[in-house]
Amino acid sequence: MTPIPFNKPSVEGREIELVRESIANGHISGDGAFTRQANGMLEAILGVPKVLLTTSCTHALEMAAILLDLEPGDEVIVPSFTFVSGVNAFVLRGAKPVFADIRPDTLNIDENQLEGLITPRTRAIAPVHYAGVGCEMDAIMGIAAKHRIDVIEDNAHGLFGRYRGKLLGTFGRLATQSFHETKNINCGEGGALVINDPALIERAEVIREKGTNRSRFFRGQVDKYTWVDIGSSYLPSDMLAAYLVGQMEMAEVIQAKRKRVWERYDAELAGWVAAHGIRGPSVPAGCEQPYHMYYLLFDTLAARTSMIAHLRAHDIVAVFHYLPLNTSEMGVRFGGRPGQCPVAESVSDRLLRLPFYNNLTDDDQSRVIDAIHSWHR
Repeated sequence: MTPIPFNKPSVEGREIELVRESIANGHISGDGAFTRQANGMLEAILGVPKVLLTTSCTHALEMAAILLDLEPGDEVIVPSFTFVSGVNAFVLRGAKPVFADIRPDTLNIDENQLEGLITPRTRAIAPVHYAGVGCEMDAIMGIAAKHRIDVIEDNAHGLFGRYRGKLLGTFGRLATQSFHETKNINCGEGGALVINDPALIERAEVIREKGTNRSRFFRGQVDKYTWVDIGSSYLPSDMLAAYLVGQMEMAEVIQAKRKRVWERYDAELAGWVAAHGIRGPSVPAGCEQPYHMYYLLFDTLAARTSMIAHLRAHDIVAVFHYLPLNTSEMGVRFGGRPGQCPVAESVSDRLLRLPFYNNLTDDDQSRVIDAIHSWHR
C-alpha cells in the first residue's frame, strides 16, 4: 500500500517553464523580472500599496521588526500557539515577547486578553490567522489604535482569507505571507512583506537590500548606491519567484482543489466527530477561510496519540502542530511559565492535522476517512 504523506507539493501550471525562462533571461539572483511580477501580482490580489517578496515569512517578520525600530525593553504581544518565527523576529531586536492565550474556538489570539497585557513598553501586537481563519480584527485594531501601538499580521496561513469581507493581511500596518511548501501557494521556501503604510516602503526596500539604496539606484534616482541603514539579504532567487508566479497563475484552480478536500473531510467526518466528543475546525460567521488545513481536536492527549499510531499503521501520516511557546525553554527565559496560557497548552496536546494537499486523490482521502472511522479508543 502506498503511504499517504501529510503534505505533497505539486506543479499546477507553468512553474517549470517559467523557471527555465528565468534561467534563459540570464538573471537568477534576487529582484529580477519575476520577483517584480510576483510583487505586482500580490499587490493586485491584496489591493495594498506595496509587497516585497522575501526568502521566507521569517525574514518578512524580521524586516517588520527592523522597520518598527524595535529595541531592547520593547514588548510585543504574540499568541503562545504559533511558530517560533513569530517570536524570534522580535527577540532578535532585543524586544520581549508577551505571551497571550488563544480562543478555544478559532485557536486565534484571544482579543479579550489584550488590554490586560498592554504596558507602557508595548510596541506591537502580532496576531496569527490560524488555519487562515481571521482573528477578531475589529477588536484588535480598536485596541491597538486606543493604545497607539502597531499591528503586524502574521498571515502565513491566510492568503485569500477574509474577515468581514476584507482580505487578511490588509489590516495591520505590516503583514507577512509564507510560500513554504506546506502553504496553498508555494515556491518551496519564500515569503513576502505586505506594507500597508506607504511611509514605510522606501526604508523597507533599503532593509531588504542589505541596508543599501540599491533599489533607488536601479530606478535612476541616485547615481550610485551605498550603505544607508541596517539590513540584510532578504531577496529570494528570481528562479523561486518564477515558480511562485506559476503557482499564482493557478490560484483559482489550487483553491478549488483545496476547498474540495476540506469540505469532504468536514462532511464525511461530521457524524464521527460528534459521536466521539471530538471537533473539527471552527470558521465563524464573517470569516472566509482559504482552506489551508484540516484538523481534529481530540478530548485527550492519549486519544490523539492513539489516532496518530492508528493512522501510521495504515501508512497515513498525520501530525500535531505547535508546542506552546510560553512553556518552551526559550519562552521561560522571557517570562513564560506553565499554566500561563491554558487553552494553548491544552490544544497543543490534542490537535491533529490530517493529510491535506492540492492533489490528494479521492481514493487516498477515502483511505484517510475510512481509517479514522475504524479507530477505537
